[in-house]
Amino acid sequence: MPSRSRTAAGRPHVICHMVPSVDGRIVTGEWPAPGSLHSEYERTAATLDADGWIIGRISMEPYAGRAALPRGSGARIPRTDFVARTGAPSYAIAIDPSGKLRWESGSIDDDHAVTVLTERVPDRYLAFLRDRGVSYLFGGKDRIDVPAVLRKLRQRLGIRRLLLEGGGKINGSFLAAGCIDELSLLVAPVADGTLGAPALFDTAGGAPTRLQLVSAEPRRGGLLWVRYRVVRRRR
Repeated sequence: MPSRSRTAAGRPHVICHMVPSVDGRIVTGEWPAPGSLHSEYERTAATLDADGWIIGRISMEPYAGRAALPRGSGARIPRTDFVARTGAPSYAIAIDPSGKLRWESGSIDDDHAVTVLTERVPDRYLAFLRDRGVSYLFGGKDRIDVPAVLRKLRQRLGIRRLLLEGGGKINGSFLAAGCIDELSLLVAPVADGTLGAPALFDTAGGAPTRLQLVSAEPRRGGLLWVRYRVVRRRR
């Protein structure tokens, strides 16, 4: 077990766990990847001892489902956090600022579903989430404040270690906010080479971050599991 980097007080220790190509691309659909990729990804994730995982809306859509949203505005619902369940074995967390996911239920297998919203979502959507047993946290009025969301995940749900498994923009927003503590990369033996394809981190203006190598371990199918610790600047 590698030593842990310093984590800001009051938030979870965040590990960005991803499968990039050797050139940092992350859309795997067309890759000639080894058949062991998915199983190795899940196996390595299980060793990271996380209390939950967080991704963006588009990535969460296949898991959430396509339930119908009820008509009508309904009663006014205060913009306060709603926690439908605590003490879950794990939490599946989506960042969905506008409230577009159509959750079938409040569970994904044994994981409790949590969605992160902005205050601009309509009342009927909040009523829909409550009816489905989906917890929701507000991450800001008009845009998501990543550090504030992480503090809420720790305070409201007791999450201490969190896997970040998003797309380039979600991962990039965490990186730019200084909210990634480790990288766990299962590098696939693939050179993607697609111009403009989503990368591991996509941030406006960039967010160069110094890393320290912790370990590198070959895995089945030519995969390479590489772990880095984020080096914090001394204040």
